[in-house]
Amino acid sequence: MTYSINAFHHTGILTRDLDGLERTYRSFGFTASPRSRHLLSERPGEPPQPGCTANACLLFGGSYIELLGIVDESAPDPWRTKSMADGFQILNFDTDNAEGVDRALTAAGLRTSGVLDLEREVDTAEGTRTMRARSLHIDPRTTVEGYIGIAQHLTREYVHQPRYLDHPNGARGIVTVLIVAADDQLDAVVERYRRVLETDSSPEGPRTVLERKGVRLELIRASDVPDVLPGEPLLAQSYLAAMTIQVDDVNRARGIVESAGTETRSTSDGFFVSARDAYGAGLYFAAR
Repeated sequence: MTYSINAFHHTGILTRDLDGLERTYRSFGFTASPRSRHLLSERPGEPPQPGCTANACLLFGGSYIELLGIVDESAPDPWRTKSMADGFQILNFDTDNAEGVDRALTAAGLRTSGVLDLEREVDTAEGTRTMRARSLHIDPRTTVEGYIGIAQHLTREYVHQPRYLDHPNGARGIVTVLIVAADDQLDAVVERYRRVLETDSSPEGPRTVLERKGVRLELIRASDVPDVLPGEPLLAQSYLAAMTIQVDDVNRARGIVESAGTETRSTSDGFFVSARDAYGAGLYFAAR
């Protein structure tokens, strides 16, 4: 089977404190799009309905980081967001054929939600427009590390607007996601992502790496967290741990982060911000 997963679509950080999450990431030198409420469908073919969530996005022209907040506890929750813990919870891959990916994943033995519709109103230079997308979720009961999906833009131009792509820290996109898996589950988790991405894995020290075009996943055992992520808390036996952001100038980006009062740690190709300071998502910044 062949289908098009070519890049990261977005990662998502969930919070009940969207004001604080936005403020923190702006202090890291990111430009955030205006906040927007979600309209979501619960089942394939059903019309989108107002939900309990809103987001602001850190947009890079291709991938983006979604700052996702539960902003109305009394509103409907068709995508069961209220059951999710706060933190780095969402990883979506990009496709231009959601229906084809859904068929292929089902044929590969993975349970999915089917293709669902998403809408939200966004401000554009020409006025308010409706952003539309299609997505499918892998059964979250089988992905204890987080909520994994594949998404298709129908109105990409309303999301990645040029006026939101210029970040003071020089951010250009998500290039790597690091996943922690329980020691006895690593092989099974690697095999699942191998089927999702249709690619082989390779070892790089304690990391198992899968790459497909614009996607690079690094997976490690929970017992290797102290070596790979020194000083970081073990948040669970399996979880989405960190992402790497490509920036134009590491020193400039580091200066912005540290000038806001956040500590950083040097890495071989940049610097690292602890998940403790970034609402549950470890952040690598690297010039690549």
